Amino acid sequence: MIRDIFPSEQDFVSLIRAQEMVASRALVEDQFGVLKTIAGVDQAFLDDKIISGIVILDYNTMDVIEKAYSIKYVEFPYIPSFLSFREGPAIISAFRSLKMRPDLLMIDGCGINHPRSAGLATHIGVALDMVTIGVAKNLLCGIIEKPINIWDYSPITLHDQYVGASLLSKKGCNPIIIAPGHKVSLSSTIDIVRYCLRGQKLPDPIRIAHKYVGDIKRKL
Repeated sequence: MIRDIFPSEQDFVSLIRAQEMVASRALVEDQFGVLKTIAGVDQAFLDDKIISGIVILDYNTMDVIEKAYSIKYVEFPYIPSFLSFREGPAIISAFRSLKMRPDLLMIDGCGINHPRSAGLATHIGVALDMVTIGVAKNLLCGIIEKPINIWDYSPITLHDQYVGASLLSKKGCNPIIIAPGHKVSLSSTIDIVRYCLRGQKLPDPIRIAHKYVGDIKRKL
């Protein structure tokens, strides 16, 4: 399956076909039990390399259980809405080096809130058959109203469907953009992200993963 949705051909027809395949396989319904662990995924770039870091946390305490990373050469340019082909292989490489499999991946990127319903979190979720949630700092597509109060959210509408939410996570900050990736509903996505907020703008899995890849980058 991974080969099908990460084609070796990099023409737009092949890439769009791969995204359409991802979208057709994505599930926006809860397909998980009690969450015991949750992982955060983030990337950093250094020259012609991409660093992908994954941190696994205890879901109840947000304590770090395991960390893993990969460093790969960048083989795909930055093109909006095609981020999966630039960052996805490095994420999968880091994931494969983990000793344990987390219950859920929270990924810095879009989920189904994507022009073809195949953002990075959805693409990775389908590729790894994992429950995934996308958390982004900026809106890629869709229509929103800005929430006013802390922890309030406004639905993101795309093609007359709810595909995510704009969530005000911290006073004085812009809202974060959250969306289901794979095997999770929008309602559960909102609940899980809220639970992982510990006084910062970003939920802890993403915040800790961001710090982790930043630390690796500084050491290189």
